[in-house]
Amino acid sequence: MRRKLRVGVIFGGRSSEHEVSLMSAKNVMAAMDRTRYEVVPFKIPKDGKIGFDALRKLDVVFPVLHGTYGEDGSVQGLLRMLDVPFAGPDILGSSVGMDKDVAKRLLRDSGIPVADFLTFGRGESVRPSAVWKRLGKPVFVKPANQGSSVGVRKAKNDAELKAAVKHAFRFDDKILIEEAVSGREIEVSVLGNSKPEASVAGEVIPHHEFYSYEAKYLDEDGAGLAIPAKISASAMRKVRALAVATFRTLGLEGMARVDFFMRKNGGFAVNEVNTIPGFTKISMYPKLWAASGRPYPKLIDRLIALALERHARRGRLATKHA
Repeated sequence: MRRKLRVGVIFGGRSSEHEVSLMSAKNVMAAMDRTRYEVVPFKIPKDGKIGFDALRKLDVVFPVLHGTYGEDGSVQGLLRMLDVPFAGPDILGSSVGMDKDVAKRLLRDSGIPVADFLTFGRGESVRPSAVWKRLGKPVFVKPANQGSSVGVRKAKNDAELKAAVKHAFRFDDKILIEEAVSGREIEVSVLGNSKPEASVAGEVIPHHEFYSYEAKYLDEDGAGLAIPAKISASAMRKVRALAVATFRTLGLEGMARVDFFMRKNGGFAVNEVNTIPGFTKISMYPKLWAASGRPYPKLIDRLIALALERHARRGRLATKHA
């Protein structure tokens, strides 16, 4: 009888998205086929203090660590050092995808449309008049390295801008101020390594002022989801192609959810990418794949297979001169 794969599911961690990670991990583990996998839960407490020796005994790891210390290349680097296969993007793709400033610059330089933005480091002066002149009103202020709308605020005047900047710097040493795109919020799930494929697109219809952390995870009525999105066939083809192009440009592998704004003129702009997207019962990533013919358990199977495939491929690379 074939031995079951020992799959470690890492969740929790030091991120501000700790609670979301717990919800996602619960769903991921529930969807795993216990006839194929021996599931090993690996919960990291909020202080991050835990031994990692047990990771060496795993066949593959499924990281469900949202945000910093999980989605930014940190745990990916650890797993690479331990020579343990893992699902999702590798070190570079994770860190680039997490940093909204770097990601947007790479996309913009590759001809992929993004919302206009300004970047500020801690200690730099943010002049409201210059912000309004460049981006108009209102704007969104967000930490460069956070996910799930953590630290994000909308600003419509000087006082709100000053408060939003102060708030965003609580979470990172670099912040973005972005134009507020008037349009629809479209999301696409991407899956694969060298040959990524895109799911059908879905639309998020926020019931709050914007798609906040609360709307995403705490309020089941915080947003409506239209899957597939009610857009034309040509727009569907275009946004799916842009999602794959974004995935490739940022050096991603395994999985990612690419979030877009659809402008009133029909054009698209990449908002951000999520390299370890939510896997809760109301999360778009698995819902989009289910609508594309790949139900949750099969999605988990594919992500594990992709992790093992990449690890085997990297293992064949030369490590010394011939």
